Amino acid sequence: MSDMTEPNRTGAPQGGRELPDTSGARKTQSAKRGGGDPAGRGRTTIADGVVEKIAGLAARDVDGVHAMGSGISRTFGAVRDRVPGGAKSVTRGVKAEVGEVQTALDLEIVVVYGVAIADVARDVRENVVAAVERMTGLEVVEVNIAVSDVKLPEDEEEEPEPRLQ
Repeated sequence: MSDMTEPNRTGAPQGGRELPDTSGARKTQSAKRGGGDPAGRGRTTIADGVVEKIAGLAARDVDGVHAMGSGISRTFGAVRDRVPGGAKSVTRGVKAEVGEVQTALDLEIVVVYGVAIADVARDVRENVVAAVERMTGLEVVEVNIAVSDVKLPEDEEEEPEPRLQ
C-alpha cells in the first residue's frame, strides 16, 4: 500500500502556538483557521488493487492486446463472469507491488496473431506508466510483461456457450 504523507513540520508556524496533545504528539495552531496548506493535512494511501485496476484497464486499451492473464486464469474468469451478479475482473493478469512513492507491475498478456510483440509490449508499458503515474502520483519503476499466448484467427472464442445435457 502506498503512503503519501507530507513530512511532519517541527516548531509552530509564524503567529501560532504549540498545543499539547494527549497522545504525546505536538500540534500547532495558527492565527488563521486550519493553519497552513490544506494539501499537507493528512495522509493518502493507495491500495495495490487500485494500481492493478488502473494498469489492467490501460493495458487492455492497447491495440494488439487480446486478453490479460494466463489460460487457466482466463478460464476461471470466464466461469466467474457467467455467475449472475459477477463482474469482469479488470485486475486479471496484473500484479502490483506498491511502496510509499514507487510501484512495480507484472502483467501477463495475450496478443493477437500478426502483431509485433515487441511493439505491443512497448505500447503497453507506455500506456500503463502514463496512466498509473498520472492517476496515483506514484513513480512506476518497472513494468514486466509476460506474453503467455497468441490469439489465432481460427481459435474458437474463449468463452463458448455452455452445453446443456
